[in-house]
Amino acid sequence: MKHILIIEDELDIAELERDYLEINGFTVDIIPNGTLGLKMATQNHYDLIILDIMLPEIDGYKICKTLRPVLDIPIIVVSAKKDEIDKIRGLGIGADDYITKPFSPQELVARIKSHLSRYERLKSNNMTHQKEIHYNTLRIEPETRRVFLKDEEVTMTTKEFDLLLFLASNPEIVFNKDYLFEKIWGMECVGDVATVTVHIRKIREKIEKDPSDPQYIETLWGAGYRFRKNAL
Repeated sequence: MKHILIIEDELDIAELERDYLEINGFTVDIIPNGTLGLKMATQNHYDLIILDIMLPEIDGYKICKTLRPVLDIPIIVVSAKKDEIDKIRGLGIGADDYITKPFSPQELVARIKSHLSRYERLKSNNMTHQKEIHYNTLRIEPETRRVFLKDEEVTMTTKEFDLLLFLASNPEIVFNKDYLFEKIWGMECVGDVATVTVHIRKIREKIEKDPSDPQYIETLWGAGYRFRKNAL
């Protein structure tokens, strides 16, 4: 049975989420503040985290940024913040999805099931049996899900690694944003183009000498992105 952590200070919302999740066979813990939520997330095993942004003591952005390097599980942000910049910020620090309040509980459950299913497939599918990928000083290890640049390990979030691995496994092929979103996230989502754009930017910041002049992941305006196997 999948175990989900809800970090949410609005008890009525948290209990509604819990009720729908329990009906669908999940076990759920509710934590109403950021400090305890962060502690629970790091000291217990959860399969997915639902995270509010506006929390007492520590906000959701800081929690997500702290958890992402150490937890390889889906994190879904549920927030009343509706501006595009807030969504971009949430996705940029490692959230796998961003849902704005008010929302349909059925939609939340559907997204949770989709994220968990995709997460499990990515853990067990053939991608993990690929050989190491080498391009210049960049090395990608699919089996261990690790990335190295000049033999220095580069920390990647789950989706950053999946996106980089997919592009590097298909060099010189142009993929548009819609295709990449469907391939890596596997669902329709508000702000999908922003999701892909943010993750490409974060990957470039980690592997490119000059992210503004990328050598590995090239942008073809109006077409999409292409991984260059002959990067300088």
